Amino acid sequence: MGPTWGEAAHTIGLHGLFVGLGVAVAAAVFAAEARRRGAMHEQSLVAVTGALVGGAIGMRLSGVTPHIDPERNPDFAQAWAFGSHSILGGLVGAYVGVLVAKRIIGYKTKTGDLFAPAVAAGMAVGRIGCFLTEAPGRPTSLPWGIHAPASRPECPGCLAGVAMHPSFLYEIAFQATAFAVLLWLRPRISQPGELFTLYVSAYAVFRFFVEFTRANDTVWLDLTRPQWFLLPGLVLVGWRLHRGYRRGYYDDIFHRHKVAT
Repeated sequence: MGPTWGEAAHTIGLHGLFVGLGVAVAAAVFAAEARRRGAMHEQSLVAVTGALVGGAIGMRLSGVTPHIDPERNPDFAQAWAFGSHSILGGLVGAYVGVLVAKRIIGYKTKTGDLFAPAVAAGMAVGRIGCFLTEAPGRPTSLPWGIHAPASRPECPGCLAGVAMHPSFLYEIAFQATAFAVLLWLRPRISQPGELFTLYVSAYAVFRFFVEFTRANDTVWLDLTRPQWFLLPGLVLVGWRLHRGYRRGYYDDIFHRHKVAT
């Protein structure tokens, strides 16, 4: 028996509450970072607006093609109203939204470094809602496996009463750690945009591997849709990090110093 209407409404409300708290935390961190860098002006606020609008659209659009088989996909209206809201879709949408907003107003200064710690902090809070309302992860025999209520939607492991990976706790721990590391890296990264590059690269690698513990369906070669989405991105960020390393963007992190000639 599936969850009742009241249980479903409670689940949606609890999840939405933490998503809202995550957005509020991200906004507060962004504002603090913008003030610290002297970037609190109309242009940065337009960039934030673009991120919010693009992120919302990206999350909605991510529900349009949940299946490889086109006949199983919902139509656009159904996906928009009831489809799954992917974090990856939201992040891509937010990135595109910022680019579009900056292009419209002709703002060319890089803003990624303002967003990196804000996104990490916001996701650490927002994922609490996922942990409390969604299927935790795949079954595990590890001692920290958790049990979730049988009323959790789309969670066979919950109905069976088996221990499962607390995959969302893994991500909360990652995002909280990333936030702390980004604050440590700020004075050590002088090249604009590189703080954002490091965060996106770390999250892409983490998300690819944490998918092996999540309850998402596999679609091909035992990989999930997010993993297939991330594969070309991993190649891109690998190239991007290599280029940054070769150009000396991370010298202060690794205590590399160029010899004067």
